[in-house]
Amino acid sequence: MTNHRANPFEDVGNLPAFEPKPKTPKPVAKEQIEKIAETDGFPSRQPARPATRRMGRRYRTGRNQQINIKATSQVIEELYNMADERRVPLGELLEQALKALKKQTAGGV
Repeated sequence: MTNHRANPFEDVGNLPAFEPKPKTPKPVAKEQIEKIAETDGFPSRQPARPATRRMGRRYRTGRNQQINIKATSQVIEELYNMADERRVPLGELLEQALKALKKQTAGGV
């Protein structure tokens, strides 16, 4: 066994010709990209924005428990709209709804 190491610089003349990387293409305008995507039927990956933004709600009510429920987007929108119309927090609207339901079931049904 030989202890001879190969010299990487020994046969420099045998290396293939060095060629620089090709230039990167110039950037394309965003409008042009969107036009091409639209004509070829590529959907946008941007999330759909809601039609209206709700106003922020800050109420100091003493309520400190949280409830997490699943509902359809229509029910959630209606809940927020009802709270906005009455100018009450969601917890207060829930209390009013529960009182009304108790009254309805105890009184007539």
